[in-house]
Amino acid sequence: MEAATTAGGGGGGNTLSEIYQNAKKIQLRTRDALERLERLEYSTGGSMESQSPDLSSSIKRDLTHIQSLCVEMDRLCRSLPSRIPPRSLEEVEQVTEEAESLKQSLDKYFLRNQKRVTEAKERAELLGRANGDSHVLRIFNEEAQARQSVRSSARMLEEASLTGEAILSAMSGSRERLKNAHRKALDVLNTVGLSNSVLRLIERRHRVDNWIKYASMILTLVIVFIIWRWTR
Repeated sequence: MEAATTAGGGGGGNTLSEIYQNAKKIQLRTRDALERLERLEYSTGGSMESQSPDLSSSIKRDLTHIQSLCVEMDRLCRSLPSRIPPRSLEEVEQVTEEAESLKQSLDKYFLRNQKRVTEAKERAELLGRANGDSHVLRIFNEEAQARQSVRSSARMLEEASLTGEAILSAMSGSRERLKNAHRKALDVLNTVGLSNSVLRLIERRHRVDNWIKYASMILTLVIVFIIWRWTR
C-alpha cells in the first residue's frame, strides 16, 4: 500500500495504508479461524456437540469488521481519486473480494450446519414413527396370542366335555346291568325262599350303590366344571 492518505484528506483519522493493514491482519486471522472451524467440522463428522459456536460467532464478527473497513477504504478512494495510486486501488479491491469469499465460505458452513440439524430432526421423527409402528405390531402379536389361547382353551373344554359324556354313558350302562343283576338276584332269592330280612339287606345295599353312583356322577360334573373354569 503506497498511499498514506488520511481520512478526510487532511489531519486526523487513520490513513488508507493503516486501514488496509488492519483489514489484512483481521483477514488473515479470520481465514485461519475459518480453516480451524472446517477442520473441526470434518474431523468430528459434523457433530454439533463437538463444534464451538463461539468460533463461528467470532469469525462472523471479524468479517463484519473487515467489511466496514472495506467500506471506509472505498470511501477514501472515491473522495480523493487523484491521490490514490492504481496499485492501492487494486489492493483495496483484493481485500474486498477476499472478504466476500470468506463470507461465502462462512455462509456455506452455516448452510451445512442447518442441513445437519434438519436431518437430525428428520431422523428423530422417523425413529419415533418406527417405535410407534413397533408398538402397534406388538399389540397385534399380543392379540394373536390371546386368540390362540382362546382356541386352545375351547379345544380343551370340548375334550373335557366328551370325556364327561363318555363317563356318564358308561355309568348309565353299569346302572342297567346292576338293575338286571338285582332282578335276577331277587328271582333267585325268591326261588330259594330266603327271608324278608335278607331281601331288605340287599335292597339297602342297592340304595347305597345308587348313592355311590349318583355321587360319582356329581363328582364328574364338578371336575368338568373346574376344568372349564380353569381354561377360561
